[in-house]
Amino acid sequence: MPMGTDENPGRDGAAPEPGRTPQEPRTARPAGPDRPADRRPMPPESRAADRETDGGHAADGAPGGTEPATEPGAPGPAMTGRQRLVAGLWPPRLTRAQLIVALLLFILGLGLAIQVRSTSDSSALRGARQEDLVRILDELDNRSQRLTDEQRRLEGQKTELENSSDQAEEARKQTVEKEQQLGVLAGTVAAQGPGINLTINDPTHSVEADKLLDTIQELRAAGAEAIQINEVRIVAGSYVSDVRGGVEVDGKRVAQPYRFKVIGKPEDLEPALNIPGGVVQTLEKEQATVSVSRDEKIIVDALREAKRPDYARSSSR
Repeated sequence: MPMGTDENPGRDGAAPEPGRTPQEPRTARPAGPDRPADRRPMPPESRAADRETDGGHAADGAPGGTEPATEPGAPGPAMTGRQRLVAGLWPPRLTRAQLIVALLLFILGLGLAIQVRSTSDSSALRGARQEDLVRILDELDNRSQRLTDEQRRLEGQKTELENSSDQAEEARKQTVEKEQQLGVLAGTVAAQGPGINLTINDPTHSVEADKLLDTIQELRAAGAEAIQINEVRIVAGSYVSDVRGGVEVDGKRVAQPYRFKVIGKPEDLEPALNIPGGVVQTLEKEQATVSVSRDEKIIVDALREAKRPDYARSSSR
């Protein structure tokens, strides 16, 4: 074998293939279905031409060559947390089980609200001191005792009428006494006796008619037998209303300070006003000043005109 020749054909320095000149460069043959692609590296000139071609296509697809065109199947921009929350909540996807659970929770919440409201009325007593609770209990006992005494008195009158030899005279005597009692309650006669003086100063004019009405009702519940506010006698049909710049009682304007003259048992009347959450505390929350004092002789001298009822008549039954 002559020197200078290579035994491996196809390498540099080998004899040229038939039909090809030594200066002709080797090109990659296209790959076919039954022939693998040529894995030999492409010349630098071909790679530069491909890059220029790809760059031209990108410039044609995006204006100014800044961004490539988005393909139809490419994912959109990332969503924020709020957008994902809105997308998950709306439109709502409710099932039958979720509706049943929501209904049960609504019923449970409604029951709890009713329970809290029903127990809130006794919240003032829960926070009361032991002395206040004892005072309230004593007041309830006194009310019960008054009712018991009234029952005994009526039973005694009934017994006297049944056993009296002169029933007509005894009946007349009891009728006069009953007339005096009814006159005190109706406000047609003056009355005197032990009781309390209640004074309400309202410099801010924040005490309205409903607060005065609550005071009257509390005094009646504590056993008040005669009540007078300033120069107006309080009876069963009395009413209190708000007017511009003040309060009216039975149509008569009453200016503050409001002075109550109350005849009754002082040991019952005063504690009834000072119980926790009672009249005094309520008025003090309205920036009013309240003073209560006991007196052995209270004179209620404001009178009401006796009116004949239009429809009610006495009955022997």
